[in-house]
Amino acid sequence: MQRDHHDLWGGLTLAAAGLGVAVWSGVHYDFGALRAMGPGFFPTILGALLAVLGLLVAIPAWTRAGVPSPIHWPEALAVLGAIVLFGFGMHRLGLVLTTALAVLLASWPAERPGWVWRLALCAAVTALVWLVFGVGLKMSIPLWPQLSRLGIG
Repeated sequence: MQRDHHDLWGGLTLAAAGLGVAVWSGVHYDFGALRAMGPGFFPTILGALLAVLGLLVAIPAWTRAGVPSPIHWPEALAVLGAIVLFGFGMHRLGLVLTTALAVLLASWPAERPGWVWRLALCAAVTALVWLVFGVGLKMSIPLWPQLSRLGIG
């Protein structure tokens, strides 16, 4: 029988990553208690949940017949490129500009033509990220590029 290898390996990868995060954060950070959460509480719980969700994807895939599907390289490379751009551009370009560029890069190979929806998506995702992480959580990440780092001023 041809198994659903995409979901099987994807689910096992999620389960392994979640288990790794849960174990690592459980060993290296204080877990605390529900009323006084330590720094390891949130990553340990999220890692355990990711491991469970990964198993919920992988276990049924073991018995389910799979359909071979090719990898769509332009889409895959655009998403991976957006992740790399976001990771390396965050501190140099700031959260807002990096998010906007990553969304535009990830949407580049989409089959739907036109730039209006891409720019609308870019504006919506960038505004949401700014509201959640910049305004709501007040995270200590740069929101805008520092002009001195860009060679301006």
